[in-house]
Amino acid sequence: MGTVAPFPGKPLQIGFDRLELTRILDLYGRMVAAGLWRDYAIDFDRDAASFAAFRRTAERPEYRIEKRPALRNRQGMWALIGEGGAVLKRGAELGPVLAPLERRLMKLVDE
Repeated sequence: MGTVAPFPGKPLQIGFDRLELTRILDLYGRMVAAGLWRDYAIDFDRDAASFAAFRRTAERPEYRIEKRPALRNRQGMWALIGEGGAVLKRGAELGPVLAPLERRLMKLVDE
């Protein structure tokens, strides 16, 4: 295969691949069905790509899932960031970073 050259003058940006975005949107759909989230926003930047989930449209995001490839060899490129901006979980893989959010969907079932 040949090499892919960026367009001249156009800044490079970080994005989610199909499997990552599918995993994030699957979690988002389950949170919407549970009535916890109502809106989302996706931001692609030169340094990071982020997915923000909102309880209501007109407020700060409840959680942000951020991908920063520059931190891949240090702290891990994935981060779960809370409403106040604190990093709640960081890791090299997406699954363990999303685990605290997926735990919110679990419910105790009586026998």
